[in-house]
Amino acid sequence: MRVGPVDGARGRIIAAAAVAALVLALLVAGTLTGRDGGTGPGRTGAAGASGAAASGDGGSDDPDGEVVAPSRPSPGAGPTIAGPTPPPIDATLRQGSDRAAVTIVEFGDYQCPSCGTFARRTKPELVRRYVDGGVAQFIWRDFPWAGKESTRSAVAARAAGRQGRFWQFHDALYAHQFPERSGRLTDAYLRGIAKRLGLDLARYDADRRDPALREAVEGDYGFGQRLGVPGTPAFLINGIPFFGDQPLKAFVKRIEQARRER
Repeated sequence: MRVGPVDGARGRIIAAAAVAALVLALLVAGTLTGRDGGTGPGRTGAAGASGAAASGDGGSDDPDGEVVAPSRPSPGAGPTIAGPTPPPIDATLRQGSDRAAVTIVEFGDYQCPSCGTFARRTKPELVRRYVDGGVAQFIWRDFPWAGKESTRSAVAARAAGRQGRFWQFHDALYAHQFPERSGRLTDAYLRGIAKRLGLDLARYDADRRDPALREAVEGDYGFGQRLGVPGTPAFLINGIPFFGDQPLKAFVKRIEQARRER
């Protein structure tokens, strides 16, 4: 697991505390698995609504109009015990049936190497075993702690989602991943992905500049912060926290357990 601003012993302490806080928040909130009336493609919601929950961190723009990520999670900040309200889910950020017995929510960052390893190595097998068979669904939540390039990429992926290509864009970002703050996740590079995927580039450009998409990304990030997410990748499997790029067998064990306990 790639931990943002915390590491070592301190990170382990915060992660352990986050587990307990997350469980309690989940028990009270009971709405974190995406079964909250998510919106469909082309409609407003977490992937494109001015009404999406904001992070409260006040993300800003660069002078050249680029999106600047909200600040990294504060090590001393804990989640809201009563359970924060999750932003709505756009159907384009959902993979699988919303009636599946198991829901896997991932909080990820496009510059996180562990997220990339999971996306390339582990997730395809989980999709084959569980999503394709209707047992599980994946829901993506943006957690762009690594900065401006992460947020820029997240907004671009959501712009692609408005043309039904979110997961293809997501996979393309992880297929050729750059080191954190490499400076290579530019508008031109991201537009190149959109072009390779056959998107309508004029529509992509307009959607990428839509403030609602940045608000949606910030909403997911702020939601994760209030939950106490300690780093990426972080997962909720039927509401139970599961941290890091763990081996496939660990995911299978947890998914099968969630499937039995449903």
